Amino acid sequence: MSTQAITSAPQTGTPAGELAAAARVRELQQMIEKTRGVSTSATPASGAGASSSGSPTAFAAALQAASAQSPQGASSLSSASSPYDALIEQAAQRNGVDPAILHGLIQQESGFDPNSQSSAGASGLTQLMPGTAYSLGVANPLNPAESIEGGARYLSQMMAKFGGNTSEALAAYNAGPGAVSQYGGVPPYAETQSYVTKVLGYAESYRREHPTALAGSIT
Repeated sequence: MSTQAITSAPQTGTPAGELAAAARVRELQQMIEKTRGVSTSATPASGAGASSSGSPTAFAAALQAASAQSPQGASSLSSASSPYDALIEQAAQRNGVDPAILHGLIQQESGFDPNSQSSAGASGLTQLMPGTAYSLGVANPLNPAESIEGGARYLSQMMAKFGGNTSEALAAYNAGPGAVSQYGGVPPYAETQSYVTKVLGYAESYRREHPTALAGSIT
C-alpha cells in the first residue's frame, strides 16, 4: 500500500533510530531505481520551472536526505499537527491509505489552508482540479471535510493504479498518471521530484511526532 515499515535488529553501538533511518533510505532507493537513466530534459506539462536538478541521482539524494532525518528533528520538513488531523485519519482509513502520507500531501499542497487556490484552478486543502473534484463527488473543494475525503480517494486510486508504490502515486497526484506511465516511474520533472521528496519527508516527521495517534493505522 503505502510506505512499509522496515525493522532491523539493533547492532552494538548503533542507535535504533539510525538503523531505522538507514532501512528507510534503502527502501526509498529501491523505489526510485526505475527513474535512473531517464532523460532529464523533459519538463512538466504544466510548464512549472525547475528550481533544482531533475536527474534521478539528485532525486535519490533528496529522498535520502528527507528520509534520514534525525529523530530529534531540526529539519525543514518538520510536520506539525493541524486542526484537520482527525478528519485526515478517518478519511485515510476509509480509503485505505497511510494517514501520514495524506497528512504530508495536504501540508505540501496547501499548508492546511482550506481556502488555498492555485493559478491553475486547483483549490482546497488537497488542491483538487475542478474536473477531478467532480469525478470524485466533491461538490465544494473549499469544504475541508469534502476536500480531504476527495484527496484521500484520489490518492487511493493512484496507489491502486501504480501497484502500491507511494512515490509513483504521489508523482501521479502532482504530474498526472499519464506522466508516470510514460516514464515508467517518477517523471524527471524537478517540480514533481521535489514534491514527492517533500511529502515523504513530511510524512516521516509526522510519524515520529505522532506515534500514538498513528498506532494501529494503515501503513
